[in-house]
Amino acid sequence: MSLTDILSPSDIAAALRDCQAPDSFSPKKFFQISGMSKKSSSQLKEIFRILDNDQSGFIEEDELKYFLQRFECGARVLTTSETKTFLAAADHDGDGKIGAEGIDYIKYR
Repeated sequence: MSLTDILSPSDIAAALRDCQAPDSFSPKKFFQISGMSKKSSSQLKEIFRILDNDQSGFIEEDELKYFLQRFECGARVLTTSETKTFLAAADHDGDGKIGAEGIDYIKYR
C-alpha cells in the first residue's frame, strides 16, 4: 500500500507546495491540506506505518526530518526547527519519538 492509496495525489501535491520554503512547514496545516485530518484512526495508522521508514513502530527525530520526502522523493528536508516543532506537537508522551497514536493525536491539536 502507498500513501496515494489513502490520500489524493493532488492533495499531497498541494500540501507539499504549501511548505516548499524552509521553516514554512506546519504539521496541522499539512494534515489539513493533504487530507490526513479527515482520515479515520485506522487510516492514520496505515499512513503512520508507511511513514515509519525503519518499521520500528516509532518515528524518531532522524526519520522525521525526511517526513516530506516520504510523500515525494524530491521534497525538501524539514529544518531542525520544523522537526523539533513537529516532534513536540505529536510526541504526546514526551519520549522523544512519535508512535502511531501521535499521528492521530496531531489531527486534534
